[in-house]
Amino acid sequence: MEQHGKYPHLFEPLDLGYTRLKNRVIMGSMHTGLEEEKGGLAKLAEFYRQRARGLAGLIVTGGIAPNKRGWLTPFGSKMTSKKEAEMHRKITDAVHEEDGKIAMQILHAGRYGYHPFIVSASNLKAPISPFKPKALSVKGIYTTIDAFSKSAKLAKDAGYDGIEIMGSEGYLINQFLSKRTNKRTDEWGGSIENRSRFPLEIVKSVREKVGEDFIVIFRLSMLELVEDGAVWEEVVYTGKILAESGTSIMNTGIGWHEARIPTIATMVPRGAFAWVTEKMKKELDIPLVATNRINNPVVAEGILSSGQADLVSMARPFLADPEILLKSKNGKEDEINTCIACNQACLDHIFQKKTATCLVNPLACKETEYDLSVRSSKKVAVVGAGPAGLSAACTAAELGHEVTLFEKREVIGGQFNLASKIPGKEEFLETLRYYRAMIKKLGVKLKLNAEVREEDLKSFDHVIVSSGVVPRKLRIPGEELAHVIPYNLAIEHPEKVGDKVVVIGAGGIGVDVSSMLLHPPVNDHHDYYNNYWGISKEEDIPGNLAKEHPEVSDKQITILKRSAGKLAHGTGKTTSWAHRRSLKLAGVDYKNNLTYKSIVEGGILIEKSGKEEFIEADTIVVCAGQEENPVSQKYITVGGAKDARGINAQRAIKEGFEAALAI
Repeated sequence: MEQHGKYPHLFEPLDLGYTRLKNRVIMGSMHTGLEEEKGGLAKLAEFYRQRARGLAGLIVTGGIAPNKRGWLTPFGSKMTSKKEAEMHRKITDAVHEEDGKIAMQILHAGRYGYHPFIVSASNLKAPISPFKPKALSVKGIYTTIDAFSKSAKLAKDAGYDGIEIMGSEGYLINQFLSKRTNKRTDEWGGSIENRSRFPLEIVKSVREKVGEDFIVIFRLSMLELVEDGAVWEEVVYTGKILAESGTSIMNTGIGWHEARIPTIATMVPRGAFAWVTEKMKKELDIPLVATNRINNPVVAEGILSSGQADLVSMARPFLADPEILLKSKNGKEDEINTCIACNQACLDHIFQKKTATCLVNPLACKETEYDLSVRSSKKVAVVGAGPAGLSAACTAAELGHEVTLFEKREVIGGQFNLASKIPGKEEFLETLRYYRAMIKKLGVKLKLNAEVREEDLKSFDHVIVSSGVVPRKLRIPGEELAHVIPYNLAIEHPEKVGDKVVVIGAGGIGVDVSSMLLHPPVNDHHDYYNNYWGISKEEDIPGNLAKEHPEVSDKQITILKRSAGKLAHGTGKTTSWAHRRSLKLAGVDYKNNLTYKSIVEGGILIEKSGKEEFIEADTIVVCAGQEENPVSQKYITVGGAKDARGINAQRAIKEGFEAALAI
């Protein structure tokens, strides 16, 4: 076996007999929005080309519907005709030109579709769709099976090396497999033998259509995390019959989209579900794929070397850095731009019907839109080494400019230093590690503890100011009292926070501060996560759901919000529900739609529904937003220095990136 530094198992080829993958890493399926965009397939081709060039062993596309009823959204991407297959040629050609392999995921949304023509095993409405599905007739079932196999054959005609059948996460096939959604009394419902007949017939039909020399991956729901979900015996039964009927590789599916447990967000420990794949590996003889929160080569190599899986799947890590494997192979791990699992620019964008991109990599899915050619060198000063400033400085240096980066503190990072102290957000340190490596590699002159004066900037051709934000003041009587502290002080010195706490502000900052105060440091993040959210490893528990055990501190926290609306407003749609549930499990009290009257010794006086109420507190933490750090308007400003309203890291890094490109 050829050795590759620290990761011999990562770079060991996988021989399927009729095809050979050059390493053990699959770039997992993720929808980008380019699939539906006008001219989007050409952009998608370049997106996948760069990941193939970066050594992805096998790329799996975002979900493509086998028919119109399988659409996720109206006029979503589908593979139903020769014309559509021909359009996909530009994608497969691009990947093959880089000596890569690519499989098309076939996904039928079932009751998760966001249109009135949806179908399912039974006519039960999903909690995440406004439409009620029609139960498929027996004829409709056979028509759907045929649609899957025709779509697979068209994918082969389009040049794909294989397909992945999406049988997990609560989509149509999963809806047939689970008692939760399959209430049929015919031969397609009832026993596991009947419920698994639908995916079995799909796999057999697909294999018959595409022949033996074609990769067929099945993504099997192995841990459903919903009430009345599958028990382990049923999962194993389904896995075995599919493995015996033409499946080349079995991928691990974790959770349903309607599950109330986070499975991919940054609060989920790295490699949290490898144990599930390891259990199934004892039952099947075909290659198995471990997935979810595998974001760096160390975690991936650990899973492979320990025998928990035959392959690993990384999706968003390739969004963050298309060269993650190439850098790993060449011993340049410090230069990997690591996925921090924030969801802000990928999944949240998709839910907003925007094209996906990446918080730490603004170039993701926009590879054809920016001019990255080297410019004639100019002297550039960047003031402030927060996310926006780091992005501006490194991008400018990469374009050939001579860059000096000034930072008034003793470390780079700005608000990322605060974020990294929040339990579950330790990944933010990876971004700072990346920027430190790039500053060194690109020759950026870094000046720390530097208070910049006007005369210090006169010798530069261009100046970009990223001086960040400061906490917004409350401007109510009593805010000057000693027990009132801003959020940054609470995060940096949690020992200054008492046991009865009022948090003013219910947005992302208020949620983060409350989470930090409630969650003590733990030695085993995996056990803590499973206990907190109620994930059981017992084989006979439906959906593997257990009672939650939120082990938290004894602090009594009340979060206040002046306006109406939900807790965690302003945070992403795909994570806000998890924040709300987490704080509810921890016993946090939330009050909104109120007026702050005054802060007094021992607490705060509010008015709600026309009645005054006194809330006891030995500490009041102000998380009421941010304001621009005052700067001269004569320079280009980016990030919070430009506009603190609704500022987040994604906007800051993008603005820094684009400011450097504009030089």
